[in-house]
Amino acid sequence: MGTEIPRSAEISEALLPGSEKAATTEEEHVPEWKEQITIRGLAVSALLGTLFCIITHKLNLTVGIIPSLNVAAGLLGFFFVKSWTGFLSKLGFTVKPFTKQENTVIQTCVVACYGLAFSGGFGSYLIAMDEKTYKLIGSDYPGNHAEDIINPGLWWMIGFLFVVSFLGLFSLVPLRKVMVLDYKLTYPSGTATAMLINSFHTNTGAELAGNQVKCLGKYLSLSLVWSCFKWFFSGIGDACGFDNFPTLGLMLFKNTFYFDFSPTYIGCGLICPHIVNCSVLLGAIISWGILWPIVSQHAGDWYPADLGSNDFKGLYGYKVFIAIAIILGDGLYNLVKIIAVTVKEICNSSSRLNNLPIVADVVDDSEASEILLVKKKRDEVFLKDRIPLGFAVSGYVGLAAISTATIPLIFPPLKWYFVLCSYLIAPALAFCNSYGTGLTDWSLASTYGKIGLFIIASVVGSDGGVIAGLAACGVMMSIVSTAADLMQDFKTGYLTLSSAKSMFVSQLVGTAMGCVIAPLTFWLFWTAFDIGDPNGPYKAPYAVIFREMAILGIEGFAELPKHCLALCYGFFIAALIVNLLRDITPPKVSQFIPIPMAMAVPFYIGAYFAIDMFVGTVILFVWERINRKDADDFAGAVASGLICGDGIWTIPSAILSILRINPPICMYFGPSSAR
Repeated sequence: MGTEIPRSAEISEALLPGSEKAATTEEEHVPEWKEQITIRGLAVSALLGTLFCIITHKLNLTVGIIPSLNVAAGLLGFFFVKSWTGFLSKLGFTVKPFTKQENTVIQTCVVACYGLAFSGGFGSYLIAMDEKTYKLIGSDYPGNHAEDIINPGLWWMIGFLFVVSFLGLFSLVPLRKVMVLDYKLTYPSGTATAMLINSFHTNTGAELAGNQVKCLGKYLSLSLVWSCFKWFFSGIGDACGFDNFPTLGLMLFKNTFYFDFSPTYIGCGLICPHIVNCSVLLGAIISWGILWPIVSQHAGDWYPADLGSNDFKGLYGYKVFIAIAIILGDGLYNLVKIIAVTVKEICNSSSRLNNLPIVADVVDDSEASEILLVKKKRDEVFLKDRIPLGFAVSGYVGLAAISTATIPLIFPPLKWYFVLCSYLIAPALAFCNSYGTGLTDWSLASTYGKIGLFIIASVVGSDGGVIAGLAACGVMMSIVSTAADLMQDFKTGYLTLSSAKSMFVSQLVGTAMGCVIAPLTFWLFWTAFDIGDPNGPYKAPYAVIFREMAILGIEGFAELPKHCLALCYGFFIAALIVNLLRDITPPKVSQFIPIPMAMAVPFYIGAYFAIDMFVGTVILFVWERINRKDADDFAGAVASGLICGDGIWTIPSAILSILRINPPICMYFGPSSAR
């Protein structure tokens, strides 16, 4: 799994009804839950789910940073259904009105679908099992055994997702009232999505949504045309084209500092917060600008000078293990922090009622009665369609039994009793993650997965521990991730007057779609491109990192280059200290302190995408200074258009690659003295 960047939001529920008060009165008609789920909605969900799965795979297999695409899902869902209903109306057909509840169902279904491309391990634990990753680490590397290889297969990946992806949905269903109504958890992304959907279905909001769609379409077209244009100059191999353009000079190009004209990464820079983009660039400067050149000067002393560029006993080992140290330090700190916050808030009853970062109830007396009516209506709709406790419990137990029997058939080293133990403790971990996500908007699914990876790998040992640990990581990640997503969707449904039952069913349908679409779209990449090549565009950076973590759980620190372990300890402690400083300093100071997790990504991958993302953040910064309202309204649409256009081009590009049709021109840059 990559690094998913959350989008926190300070939003008052009192402000969410929309600009038109009539939209929130008690007389508003709310469709029955079955009417909220439509054939046209599911068709749109499948189409958008496929597109977003492709985008997620591309990001996961290149840099591992995945921005939130929820806004794009809601906006494109609104656009497609509105366009369809408008077209049919012009032909004289009677069409069913497009409601905000149906919009919410589409958005939920799409996010559930493409979420599996993120948490399904296609860029991390699943691909870490393959032969290419094994060979990249080295057949003579301690703990890296040829027996611990399972190459990707379409059918076993689909089967694996089906047996692990649904349990998280059943694990916390009985607690939906507690999490949403009693604790009044914010779930900032869910709340922001609800605000967006509510605004679409008012007169003024619909007009803005139409303009946003036009903006998205414009930049999608530009991105698609530009990606197509770039392809003609990309030649054969990985050294040609705009992706290898030495914009900052050949010296910096050798250290991966260059702008590669990628619409996807610029779009990520527009979506991700400024501090994330600046953290990525700072990590690139520290690693590729300072640390790696210094370490390289000690070749022949700290490590043999004649090693290949991808040998773990050389510079490559420093890159991978220091990145792992920062990721583990950041993950451990946030895990302890969120568990501590969760325990404190649950135990403190007064905090539960008054101190949670929940609804901003600051309204004057004239608005109080309307706010109460709105809340009463929301509570009534949310509690109307109950999901029986027996259904949730029996569903979890039944799926756990099937999964416990099936997973050892796919991954023999992961015995049934390890799977069973995982499912016994998973609901508690899912609750912690969902509660923490509700407070902070930060899901720690990958951290829980890494804990499972280390524990199972160390218990199983050298005889199959790598495969067992990686598979256990997938089991744990799937449960805690989908549980947090479901609770986030319940919050969105609560604020858009959508039935809890329709939210649950749309999550089930979206997950079922994702179990098929995510492996199929990954298979497109796997068949068409050289996945896992450290010198190519699809490096799959987290594959090596996750396999090394599994080996680390078995062997410990074996045969690291000189001073590598000391540097790892230093960066691990630095990650803890930086996170602590972010929490104890005033907001005016902490907003400028970098995020260690974001800094870790370029340590291994390179600096080029950090340049692109920084260009995106500079564009947004200048735009906000010139016209803040326009930037707030349209930056997400521009970013989504850039990302989606580049993502769409991946499909014809993959088809051309499968058909062995190569670009006609290789645009290459070298020093003039070499001519």
